[in-house]
Amino acid sequence: MSANQKLIVDIVIPIFNEVELVERTHAHLRAVLDSLPYDFRFIYVDDGSNDGTVDTLRKIADGDPKISLLQLSRNFGHQAALSAGMDASSGDVIITMDGDGQHPPETIEQMLNLIQQGFDIVQTQRMDDGGAASFKKVTSNIFYRLINVISGTQIMQGAADFRALSRDALNGLRSMHEYHRFLRGMISWMGYASVILPYHEPARLAGKSKYSLGKMIRLASDAVFSFSLAPLYIGLSSGLAFLVLAVAQMIWVATLWLTGHTERIVAGWSSLMAIILIASGIIMILLGFIGVYVGYIFQEVKRRPVYLIKGKQYDNGD
Repeated sequence: MSANQKLIVDIVIPIFNEVELVERTHAHLRAVLDSLPYDFRFIYVDDGSNDGTVDTLRKIADGDPKISLLQLSRNFGHQAALSAGMDASSGDVIITMDGDGQHPPETIEQMLNLIQQGFDIVQTQRMDDGGAASFKKVTSNIFYRLINVISGTQIMQGAADFRALSRDALNGLRSMHEYHRFLRGMISWMGYASVILPYHEPARLAGKSKYSLGKMIRLASDAVFSFSLAPLYIGLSSGLAFLVLAVAQMIWVATLWLTGHTERIVAGWSSLMAIILIASGIIMILLGFIGVYVGYIFQEVKRRPVYLIKGKQYDNGD
């Protein structure tokens, strides 16, 4: 890129049923970014909205040639929508952020400065403002502690899907064709030069969060099963525990026989328990081994598309 050429920055924004705030979101973005010396383009990804969000985006795009709009065929989820937007991007730098106003665009200038200093990933981190502990905050803390213990990838507590990626980092991310996507873990796993940028999360511009408890549980499940085989090793450990119990039970019965206290042995009980414990232990060990192999295969063989595009409007040149 020549010295006179502006850095092209694509802003990827997934949207789902946010008709109340999408106009305010875009107006806020333009108000903050128009003064910066970069060529900004906006890629909105509609994740199957059914409340008029798409019509509002089309109206905004009619007056803004910098907007591209991707419509997914249905609601595939936040991570899939982010992936769709990043796949459609062709900028020098890609910034992903939510469209609810809780990812402050005022931070973008700092993110781009850090990218130009040589970092491939600028990962933002929500700072705790010291408010009352909410259910979401408590469960989030528990989740990050758990995933960092059971996985080989360390994921920063408070990490958000508000980040900047260089073209090299994005190409690396695109090479990962996982169906169950946990982008925070995938980006952390890549190992590109990264830096943490703290920010304070403002209130939503309008409406309520569409990230329900069910969606949070699904994201946590994708993270655990994509980045750890710990659940399978739990099954393997349980099998070993059953075998230990079986051996202990047989030793106890043998001791009663050797000491002449056979009256304490219920007829048929010892043989039945030994058979059940040994069989259960062997079965669980075998299932554990099979599960480990299936787990590795599962991590490799993911061929379904992450998302399907219903339509693309207002192409800004991507």
